[in-house]
Amino acid sequence: MSKPVRLLSYNVNGIRAAMRKGLVPWLSAVEPDIVCLQEIKAMEEQIDTEALRNAGFPYQYWFPAKRKGYSGTAILSKIKPLHVEYGTGIGWMDDEGRNIRADFDGFSVMSVYVPSGTNDERLRIKFRYMDAFYDYMSDLLGRIPRLIVSGDYNICHKPIDIHDPVRLRNVSGFLPEERAWLSAFMDLGFDDTFRLFDPRPEQYTWWSYRAGARARNKGWRIDYHLATRELRPAVQRHVILRDALHSDHAPILMELDGNF
Repeated sequence: MSKPVRLLSYNVNGIRAAMRKGLVPWLSAVEPDIVCLQEIKAMEEQIDTEALRNAGFPYQYWFPAKRKGYSGTAILSKIKPLHVEYGTGIGWMDDEGRNIRADFDGFSVMSVYVPSGTNDERLRIKFRYMDAFYDYMSDLLGRIPRLIVSGDYNICHKPIDIHDPVRLRNVSGFLPEERAWLSAFMDLGFDDTFRLFDPRPEQYTWWSYRAGARARNKGWRIDYHLATRELRPAVQRHVILRDALHSDHAPILMELDGNF
C-alpha cells in the first residue's frame, strides 16, 4: 500500500521573512510531499532555493509577480510533475503571478492567490479576477477533472467561517457577492475538503496582526484545498496547522490516498 500524499498550502506573506522565522526546518518536520505557496513576494533569484532543496524539495516552480515584493505563487514538490503550467494565459492576471499548476500521475494541483479587496480599486480588480478565473476553470475542468485548487481565496464562505459574521457582513472577504461567487465556483464540482472532516465553528486560517486577534482567535477561514469530486474517495484528512507562526496565515494540510 502506497503512503498517503501530503499536500500543504501556505500563504507565507513573504517567503524570505517566513524562512527567517524557521519555515525550512518546520517543513522538514511536517514532511509534506507537495507544497503550494502564496504571496511569496520575491523573485526566484532572491530566495534560498538550496535550503529548500536540502529540506527535500528538489522540484521547485516559482511564479512571481512582475512587480517586485508583491503577490506571487509557487509549488515545491518531492514528486516530479509531468507538466507545470505557469499562469492562465490571461496576461493581466499572470502579471501578478496568481496561479501555477503542476500535473502529476492521476491528479493535478494548482496554487492560487485571489486578490484582496482592501479598497474600492482593489475590490474592482478582485471581482474582475473572480469572473475571469471562473471562466478559465470552467474550461480547464473539461480537460483536467482530477484537480485540487489550493490557496488563499480571500473569501470566507459561510458565517461559520468568520468570527463576527454580523459586524463584518459588509467587509470585503465576506461580502454577499464574494460568498455567492465562491458557492458558484464550488458548484463547478469542488468539495471544501476541510468541511468533509470538521464541522466545528471557530476554525480559522487568517488573523489580523492587530489587537491580538490570533491569540483571541478572532479569525477568518479564507484558505482552502478545493478538490474536484472525482477525488473525494481519495481525500483522507484535512487539518489547519494553526501553531505554525511564520505568517499571519495558518498552513492547511490535506492527505490523499496514495493508491488512487
